[in-house]
Amino acid sequence: MTIQTHSRASALNLADYKTLGLAALGGALEIYDFIIFAFFATTLSQLFFPPDMPEWLRLLQTFAIFSTGYLARPLGGILMAHFADKLGRKRIFSLTIFLMAGPCLIIGLMPTYADIGYAAPLLLLALRVIQGAAVGGEVPSAWSFVAEHAPRRHRGYALGMLQAGLTFGYLLGALTATALAKWFSPQEMLDGAWRIPFLLGGPFGLLTVWLRRWLNETPVFIALSQRNDQQNRYPLFTVLRRHRHTLLPAALLTCALTTAVVTLVVVTPALLQQHFGMSADHAFELSSVGIVFLNIGCVIAGRACDRIGPMRSLTLYSLLLPLGVGALYADLILGLGWTAVAYAVAGLCCGIVGVVPSIMVAMFPADVRVSGISFTYNISYSIWASATPLLLIAATPWSPWVSAAFCVVIAGFGLAAGSHLRGPRALTLDEELCAKT
Repeated sequence: MTIQTHSRASALNLADYKTLGLAALGGALEIYDFIIFAFFATTLSQLFFPPDMPEWLRLLQTFAIFSTGYLARPLGGILMAHFADKLGRKRIFSLTIFLMAGPCLIIGLMPTYADIGYAAPLLLLALRVIQGAAVGGEVPSAWSFVAEHAPRRHRGYALGMLQAGLTFGYLLGALTATALAKWFSPQEMLDGAWRIPFLLGGPFGLLTVWLRRWLNETPVFIALSQRNDQQNRYPLFTVLRRHRHTLLPAALLTCALTTAVVTLVVVTPALLQQHFGMSADHAFELSSVGIVFLNIGCVIAGRACDRIGPMRSLTLYSLLLPLGVGALYADLILGLGWTAVAYAVAGLCCGIVGVVPSIMVAMFPADVRVSGISFTYNISYSIWASATPLLLIAATPWSPWVSAAFCVVIAGFGLAAGSHLRGPRALTLDEELCAKT
């Protein structure tokens, strides 16, 4: 079988944009399906636990169920990565969004504690575990799928666009939650309006599963299949045996990406209300500005990877991260009155979110790529995303500069990772593989 693909140095064509659009759309909807639970945690806590339970305990248990999604990421992601390396990126790429959208729809339809008692929170927990496994498989598969399709000169741009799509899912969730809060009273939300965001996310996600049927498998995986090489029966074992030197830099890169997202999207909006006394509506408006410019920043950073190279871009955006976050907190602490502008600048400076994928996909060869990314990314992300918000929110009463200072440390993570990576060649080897087939 001959692999039909355009020159890997050519411009993006219509097929590339279709691939990129469906990947980004699916990723955005998958992140929406995953994060919407957090926006309605307070409402869910009143519906899925006994009414005589203390409110703080109900909320705590609801967030514990939400957190199981993060804890399930490594195991689910590693398992699906194994099959992505063995059976193909496309199959797992479609499976992950199905496993996210299906539970989201079921949550919107399921009975509450008043109907089935403790079976309700147990079912909710099981559905969150499935969603956690799904999102753990989505990101590594999406990065690999897009990188292996994109032309060489536009690979960074394509991955930056993909990351913008993923982060757009956070904004979509926040906008939905805010709109429903304005349209329905708290009692109406409890009476049934809480089901709307889940009933919206489920069908849209399932529609994306159908649309992804029209995507083509990557030329790189097709070339691997034609070799009929069975040496890597267990890709993860190969990663641990032959690519141990890449695991620490990959983990550091993941921590840098995670910190940028968590600081901008999770921690700062909470601190705007708790520490700086802003209303929830105002905090949301400001965080929405930050997310929009984070999306733009991912695309710009991806383009920078194509123009000056991923490693130089990593150095640049590692330094910009603490500068952008520092400028935002300087405005808040000093009361300069330019918070929206500062939030926008911080979003642009968090472009390291758009740089990391270009480096990660080049760190592992094609036959173990998804497994290598999934192992380091999901373990690091689950730990870092769980611990960072607690650390920063707990430490901020001691000093409002904690978040900015933490980003200085994380900048060191990015620079340290770059110092251990000397021109990764995995994607260049992909092109050689396709040329020989």
